Amino acid sequence: MLNLKIISPKMSQKIMKGVFWGSGILTIIILIIIIGYILIKGLPVVNLSFIFSDPVDSGKSGGIFPMIVSSLYVTLIAGIVATPLGVGAAVYLSEYAKEGTLVKLIRFGAETLASIPSIIYGLFGLAFFVIYLKLGWCVLSGGLILAIMALPTILQVAEVSLEAVPASYREGSLAIGATKWQTIYNVVLPAAIPGITTGVILGMTRAISEAAAILFAVGSALTVPISIFDPARPLPLHLYVLATEGISLDNAYGTAAVLVIIVLIITVVTNTLVDRYSKKMMGR
Repeated sequence: MLNLKIISPKMSQKIMKGVFWGSGILTIIILIIIIGYILIKGLPVVNLSFIFSDPVDSGKSGGIFPMIVSSLYVTLIAGIVATPLGVGAAVYLSEYAKEGTLVKLIRFGAETLASIPSIIYGLFGLAFFVIYLKLGWCVLSGGLILAIMALPTILQVAEVSLEAVPASYREGSLAIGATKWQTIYNVVLPAAIPGITTGVILGMTRAISEAAAILFAVGSALTVPISIFDPARPLPLHLYVLATEGISLDNAYGTAAVLVIIVLIITVVTNTLVDRYSKKMMGR
């Protein structure tokens, strides 16, 4: 028989702690390398003129102001549509629905939507929103596609956040005579706001950085969209066009740097507000 040396619990704890620390540090290093490379290549191009001027010669020169406005438009539409639908579905699954076929189908649908390639969303948007509903290539079509993409993420994270609220919160509210909806609205949802906000951030950051999904739906206009029915060219699509068609690699890096900065600003600001809200809820 082989005489195997058994690792002590203390040693195994140190080993696993080192593995977890190493995984976390490696993740941070990869993030720093990717963001650092984009910023190093792109920031020399970025200035006030680049940010606030219109593109010239299909983006070979000039700026990206219409693209920034277009990105904000489609992301705002996606958030307005996806957030209430996702949170509403999460409330139904967490607070009202009983385990059964319908609940399993809803969860299966959300998981399937989350795993569909973005180009499939783009083809669906072209067939349904652009052609069938006759919305045309416009900001609204792109925003609705991104809303569908963000919906499963918001739903899943919101459901987990609602289920994480202690049952004692609900029991205490019901015990003083509140109705189920009053308990959900005044107790459960406020307690789950940090987690729900995290889900919305994840969904919106994915939406604002998608190019393939809106490639066939939003159009490719180089002007600032005035209404939601105007065609547009959001930052990811502009970046894709500049890079793949060889128009201007320098402006492509500059566009990528601006997109990364926007995502970082949204993430940092939202996380700061959520952290302050959580401390206020805890009375700190």
